[in-house]
Amino acid sequence: MKSLLYFTKRLYSFSGKILIINLLGMVLISMLEGVGILLLIPMLSVSGLMPTDSDISALSELLSFITKIPPSYSLIFILTIYFFIVAGQAMLQRNITRRNVKIQVGFINHLRMEAFRDVLQSNWHFFLKHRKSDLITSLTTEIGRVNGGTSMFLQLLTSIIFTIIQLGIAFWLSPSLTILVLFSGVVLAFLSRNFIKKSKSIGSQTSKIGREYLAGITDSFNGIKDIKSNSLESSRSRWLKGLSEEIVKEQSELVRVKTNSQLLYKCSSAVIIAVFIFLSINMFRSQPEQLFLIIIIFSRLWPRFTSIQANMEQLATTIPALVIIEDLLHQCRKANEFPLKQGTDKVMPLAVSDNIELINVNFRYNIDDSKYAIKNSNVKFPANAMTAIVGPSGAGKSTLIDILMGLNRPEEGKVFIDGTLLTDEKLVSLRKAVSYVPQDPFLFNASIRDNLLMLEPNASEDELWEALHFSAAADFVKGLSNGIDTVIGDRGIKLSGGERQRLVLARAILKKPSILILDEATSALDSENEAKIQEAVEKLKGKMTVIVIAHRLSTIRNADQVVVLDKGKIVQIGGFSQLAKAKRSLFSNLLEKQTGITV
Repeated sequence: MKSLLYFTKRLYSFSGKILIINLLGMVLISMLEGVGILLLIPMLSVSGLMPTDSDISALSELLSFITKIPPSYSLIFILTIYFFIVAGQAMLQRNITRRNVKIQVGFINHLRMEAFRDVLQSNWHFFLKHRKSDLITSLTTEIGRVNGGTSMFLQLLTSIIFTIIQLGIAFWLSPSLTILVLFSGVVLAFLSRNFIKKSKSIGSQTSKIGREYLAGITDSFNGIKDIKSNSLESSRSRWLKGLSEEIVKEQSELVRVKTNSQLLYKCSSAVIIAVFIFLSINMFRSQPEQLFLIIIIFSRLWPRFTSIQANMEQLATTIPALVIIEDLLHQCRKANEFPLKQGTDKVMPLAVSDNIELINVNFRYNIDDSKYAIKNSNVKFPANAMTAIVGPSGAGKSTLIDILMGLNRPEEGKVFIDGTLLTDEKLVSLRKAVSYVPQDPFLFNASIRDNLLMLEPNASEDELWEALHFSAAADFVKGLSNGIDTVIGDRGIKLSGGERQRLVLARAILKKPSILILDEATSALDSENEAKIQEAVEKLKGKMTVIVIAHRLSTIRNADQVVVLDKGKIVQIGGFSQLAKAKRSLFSNLLEKQTGITV
């Protein structure tokens, strides 16, 4: 219920007065329908099918007005009024339905954009805690279920308003009979509580299965090469078969709950109608016209009771989706790394003229873990120079780079750029100045041109090819079927690892950053192209700050500074030759092992 109230407030804050106007329109529609029903008595009286001397005090004034109209025109007059009431009601219903759809679609689009923006603005730690597939499920399937829940909620409001108005009219005609039926509705609502609870439980199971399904499918396609090369097709098929059995079980349970509730509603409806008619005739001695009107009202009203119950059950199945989206929005806002909501398009890149400095930096991925990924680190990265970061696997090299880019914020210690503290307000400006080339390059399922322009939309044709030549990618791009306009597939699957890496490097250079970070960016290149890239990167010295994570130490001989990491600590800093000469040092040991392997 808390989540339903939360989204009701969100729906109202989005739609504002339009939602109130629609609710008032629903009230008017219900009143018009009630008036249309009341006109049935004058119609039948004028037609001679029912006596005109009605004892229903509520209708006496209406009947007396009709009797003043000449008999030859009274029926036409009543039918004309009836027509305009029904037509007006239908037109009003049409307009309200259209506006409700606009509210529903607009609200879901607003919610989708808000959730997507909040996820993108969350800090790096948020993404380390959440599975990618879970976020995808929330932004697709769960928001789709919220969409269905919003539609169901608007229908529920319509049914409730209609029911209240019709009950008012029925109470006006016969308080005792109305109280009887209203009491029956309350009993029915009490009996349906278990169905609503079960529906909510099934909704939670639906969310759980949906997440497991998308996670498994995503992992399967991400690892399709491993699956094919290791003959894991049968294993993955068995996984899906087991999950499919859970889906069948969950859907069967949902159908069982719905059919049981419908059975209860229909049987109880038959009993209540039978008791209602018996008591009306034998106990309340209702007049024929009065009984006729009340039967008509309740014949239309009782399905609304069952509709409300069905809507509440359906709404209960979507509440877990509401909870998931509400929780996602709350977590994203808590993890928002741009608290001032600054517009990223207008932020200028941060210029680095002196150095980037880390002072007494400590960082842990888990605050409860005693192991630090980075421990007591003090280091300067000179501007417009090349700094190489080396160390054994798991030493903390990538973590240190993430701190430099502001993805990870130090638990203790500070990061300074040209002597100025790096704050949350300056993160966007820093990211605008950085181009990052990862070891595992990522490309979008688009053309090479589109992939390049994503980082620099206003780049000219000459600038595109200049970047491709820099990264030694121009020759292979020219040899493709459509050249630079060739679509390269999901994650660039149509290209080799080395070709993908060169395109990502070209994209990074196209941005003309002041800080270029290469995380083993030449690891997938052959010796010839690696040499070309090294030569090109060395030409950038003096033009931008270059930071390189390197496993092959031979690629960093010309670095201005080498930072050696081990178990999260900076154990050596100096020039390549200086560190190589240090006896029994970590760097000299790493260099000796690599030299021994290559000889």
